[in-house]
Amino acid sequence: MSLLWAARGRTWGFRFLRTAGHADPLPVYEDAFCGLDDQPEVCRRTGCQVALRLPDPEGRKDQSGRLIIHEFVIEGSAAQGVETPEDGRKRIWPLVAAEYAEVYDSPTAPPAGT
Repeated sequence: MSLLWAARGRTWGFRFLRTAGHADPLPVYEDAFCGLDDQPEVCRRTGCQVALRLPDPEGRKDQSGRLIIHEFVIEGSAAQGVETPEDGRKRIWPLVAAEYAEVYDSPTAPPAGT
């Protein structure tokens, strides 16, 4: 599955939690979310890629009280059937929910996975 995932934790800032195998995921992320900066919830398909932005389904916040936002760039077959933010909550969030629950309260950011 090709899943790039960025989020914050309670005490650590913006971090790529999964890189989808990209040595430098930032250009892929920036291209996918170009022009979507002010939208709190997004699902935009471009070809076989989906940019998905969701507020944390559990309502978790960082230490400053800001709601955690999860951003995904989904490519290939994993992007099939993801057309709306609700699709993302149903299809993508379950794939990472347990992983995020483990790292959210960590005092330091976890290393990025593939």
